[in-house]
Amino acid sequence: MTSSLRKLGTSGIEVFPLALGGNVFGWTADEAQSFAVLDAYTAAGGNFVDTADAYSAWVPGNQGGESETLIGKWLKARGNRADVVVATKVGAHPEYRGLATGTVKSAVEESLRRLDTDYIDLYYTHYDDESVPVEEIVTTLDQLVKEGKVREIGASNISPERLRASLAFSEREGLARYVALQPHYNLVSRDTYEGPAQDLAAETGLGAVPYFALASGFLTGKYRPGTRVESARAEKAGAHLESERGQKVLSALDAVAEAHGAEIATVALAWLASRPTVVAPIASARTPGQLPALLAVADLTLTDEDLDRLTEASA
Repeated sequence: MTSSLRKLGTSGIEVFPLALGGNVFGWTADEAQSFAVLDAYTAAGGNFVDTADAYSAWVPGNQGGESETLIGKWLKARGNRADVVVATKVGAHPEYRGLATGTVKSAVEESLRRLDTDYIDLYYTHYDDESVPVEEIVTTLDQLVKEGKVREIGASNISPERLRASLAFSEREGLARYVALQPHYNLVSRDTYEGPAQDLAAETGLGAVPYFALASGFLTGKYRPGTRVESARAEKAGAHLESERGQKVLSALDAVAEAHGAEIATVALAWLASRPTVVAPIASARTPGQLPALLAVADLTLTDEDLDRLTEASA
């Protein structure tokens, strides 16, 4: 499956076309389940794991950093650090909020400690911090790159204006520049990325790594009128059923999935992976059994007709 690796923006990093979301590790997946999912993902050729220092601070009793800690333990146990592209984020941990220089420098040390590694492959600003000038943020991140603590940098949840200013400053000063953008983007949420942000990514060669790629599970097709799903995210996902767009998208997904003998989730991810600038959608799995439908995105090629049908249904 390694032939399906894709280049991450303008960087030299190559990643599998599905990033494994680490938000469930230490939340709905315990250590044993997390290890099993990571093992199954990498055994299938996957090499791109996405986490954040804030995962999963929202769980009662958690502090944040639980996901990084489990990934670090797994990397150490498997001895495969060099084979895995580890992406994490800064700015939303309860003890390290925002992007002031001191905050970022302290937070990266904690992430490195928890991940039990001396470098992070891709380091994202989790949420932009508009109280800090982009010049300061970029200069701080550039220092981390120069120190060898971070290989490449990315941004998530940032306005096109601030993103453009950041890229311009990097170019002008010859500093590290963002290579990846992590937007909220999927078949039932297109305006969260399409438009100025996507245009800017295309113009500047940024690779997009969308989160909520399956709309909190809605795009797996398990949410249907009259069904009840036991999931921590059921309420969020179920809300899409109420909308006309949600219903149109489901029916288009059903048709395309049937034509290919594919899972609905695979088709939803394949549509996303085919969009301009998108390198690898992010999706998470609580159990190894949930992975095959996600991993199959590497092998499913949708026809132009399939893609048009889905694009029209989701308009």
